[in-house]
Amino acid sequence: MLLTAVIIYILITVSIGAWSSKLVKSSKDFVLAGRQLPLFLSASALFATWFGSETIFGASSEYLDHGLQGVMEDPFGGALCLILFGMFYLRPMYRMNVLTLGDVFKKLFGERIAFLSSLFMVPAYFGYVAAQLVALSLILGAIVSIPLTTGIIISAAIVVFYTFLGGMWAISITDFIQTTMIVVGLLWVATMVATEAGGVMPILESAPEGSFQFFPAPRWDAWVNYLGAWMILGLGSIPSQDIYQRVMSAKSEKVAVRSTYMAGGFYLSFGLLPLFIALGAKVLYPEIYLENKQMLLPEMVLQHGGLTVQVLFFGALLSAIMSTTSSGLLAPAAIISENLIRPTFGKGWKDEHFLWVLRITVIAVAIIAIFMASWKANIYELVADASILLLVSLFIPLTAGLYWKKASRFGAVLAIFMGTGSYLILLTVTLPIYPHVIALFISAAGMLIGTFLRPTKIKTKKYVPESIS
Repeated sequence: MLLTAVIIYILITVSIGAWSSKLVKSSKDFVLAGRQLPLFLSASALFATWFGSETIFGASSEYLDHGLQGVMEDPFGGALCLILFGMFYLRPMYRMNVLTLGDVFKKLFGERIAFLSSLFMVPAYFGYVAAQLVALSLILGAIVSIPLTTGIIISAAIVVFYTFLGGMWAISITDFIQTTMIVVGLLWVATMVATEAGGVMPILESAPEGSFQFFPAPRWDAWVNYLGAWMILGLGSIPSQDIYQRVMSAKSEKVAVRSTYMAGGFYLSFGLLPLFIALGAKVLYPEIYLENKQMLLPEMVLQHGGLTVQVLFFGALLSAIMSTTSSGLLAPAAIISENLIRPTFGKGWKDEHFLWVLRITVIAVAIIAIFMASWKANIYELVADASILLLVSLFIPLTAGLYWKKASRFGAVLAIFMGTGSYLILLTVTLPIYPHVIALFISAAGMLIGTFLRPTKIKTKKYVPESIS
């Protein structure tokens, strides 16, 4: 019966994707839903940005091992990213009225930097999408008992199908339905766990010592690593096409800003539910021992939840992860097509030709992600690796380009290469603090050095915020 319900849900999602293809008339429709999303669709799409495998599987297992200190990256860093994006980055980029984040770099620094930034942006998504495919495969494996690789291929085929047809329209409409499923499903399971435990407090009181310690020990290295964990998603996902395309799909700047604040609040609130459920599962059912702790929540529901709970929980899981996967596929496809293929081969193309390039690129990204998912199956690490690459390479150039009048092209180049290069080198040595924190400062130094060595006049007017609201 559970398998039947899952199949029906997948068929509904795919049908929505097929129907959404009627709304896609141009590349702008495919990538940004024609910039027509109302508040409820825009907010739900942003809420679903990262509410996938890392939040439900990865963060819950990390919390059981390390308490709140282990999940600063997500959900706390994810919520921070949405708020910061709405406060400081959304307005200037929305007014540029361009298709991709690569186009933003083109406005700020010119075509060469746009091409370079796109080259650095795309690889991060392969690991990101791979993490979601691993999670979908784990769910299918829990229900049907199929091998991980087989589940990855099936999962990719499902998500690619409706993303291929409907693009951002399919993602946005399914996000609203999927967000509803996430909220209802997690609340229902959390209520079930709390009821069986005799209330919320018995679960919280039985948590291991230090589980709720929010701030680190009073040592400099502990605080640096603490802030470094916040940075991974909090700053690292700001220069990402994924969040850009969701925000820029809103029908107005005001709707877009409100959406980021609403989504940030929802993300933090509901992002804590998987942590509570995981703690309750450990307290109520200590006999459930799994070599792969990422599967604790699904196994608990399968063993101790009724059919209704199982349908709601696995519906919520599928909803969260399919939403994140589809958007993760579209983001690099848009960057590759618009900022790598079109400038090199597509001069003179009609928009209908470019639309097909976008769709074919979605398939190509999925194939690469399948290979990565089969190679490395730790969800939390896959997502973290993706965000760190963006943090050390593109965060400084984007921020400086928007707000520092003197920021130059050469400064952007040095920031990208020095940040990425230093991070890769630092990974090979043992340090008391996270290497990406040092690499971020080296990237900033690269921007300063490059700008003063070779200043260039950028025609684009830097943004001066009128107010923060």
